[in-house]
Amino acid sequence: MKQSEINNLSAADLQAKLVQLKKTYNDLKMAHAISPIENPLQMRTLRRSVARIATEITKRELQ
Repeated sequence: MKQSEINNLSAADLQAKLVQLKKTYNDLKMAHAISPIENPLQMRTLRRSVARIATEITKRELQ
């Protein structure tokens, strides 16, 4: 997810997206532990998207 897309979301949308991405990341991580996934770079992009959204939530709480 790009930063410009994250900035356009509301606080409730950010929380929902964060929960969804964390679940997707955990599912992908479990699948990779059992048998190697086809594109392991997906894990990196998901992890970074989670971090971007978490950072945006924290930034909005501090304002």
